Amino acid sequence: MTTDLNLVAVFIAVADARSFRGAADRLGVALVQRTTRSVSLTEAGLRLHQRVAPAVAEVEQAINGARDRDAQPTGQLRLAVSSIAERFIRGPLLADFTQAHPGVQVDVTVTDEEFDIVAEGYDAGVRLGEVIEQDMIAVPVSGDQRQLVVAAPAYLQRFGTPSHPRELPQHCCIGWRPAPHVAPYRWEFAEAGREFDVAVEPRITTNDMWVMVRTACAGGGLTFGMEETFRPYIERGELVSVLEDYCPYFSGFFLYFPDRRNLPPKLRVLIDHVRYRPGGKS
Repeated sequence: MTTDLNLVAVFIAVADARSFRGAADRLGVALVQRTTRSVSLTEAGLRLHQRVAPAVAEVEQAINGARDRDAQPTGQLRLAVSSIAERFIRGPLLADFTQAHPGVQVDVTVTDEEFDIVAEGYDAGVRLGEVIEQDMIAVPVSGDQRQLVVAAPAYLQRFGTPSHPRELPQHCCIGWRPAPHVAPYRWEFAEAGREFDVAVEPRITTNDMWVMVRTACAGGGLTFGMEETFRPYIERGELVSVLEDYCPYFSGFFLYFPDRRNLPPKLRVLIDHVRYRPGGKS
């Protein structure tokens, strides 16, 4: 970008003189006009202000940015995190972050309610990308995700394995709802590129993923949720995945926050810590 040297010279004159009046003496032009009751800019002063003010703001911003980068991150970091953001809330990620940045206190509210994080006083949130507002900055904290239908081997041996999602209402299902008086979540699938959902009419409904997992492991029925949540249980043989051919991948989780020109150090270091890097360490 080409630097306007005349603008720089004017800025230096104003800064050195510490007043428009002092600068006017050095520049040879009247910038202000004073009465007994007020001070106002002349036409020349107004033009100067219009040119200098953005430059001053940019310099101040650069100085603040440099100061923030050199500062140790401190303070409380308030986060609103989805209950299904497994990589973020499972423990190691946050434990490693607080060990690396002992001056930051992390306050995590696990919630699936939709609300304005700015109005509620949160620094950032973590949710699936498809439900994040368009005016937010979003940083990936996971790869692509998918939801799976799972059940304990004992349940499948007793009641059989469904061959198509349309058979699910015939089974005992363990469902999820975000809050009381809200209809249970409809299980979502795809077939031949066409998306569809199934109302399973669950026998057991809860807003707690761990109730769903533990009940499924106990043979209580089929349940539906994020693959990341179920993967350890599948690997240990406690749960079995079914209907995988109907479970497509979709965009994963993002850390999101308002568009700010200068991020506070505590949020900047969190972004760098949790950013998902495909093919590398995340």
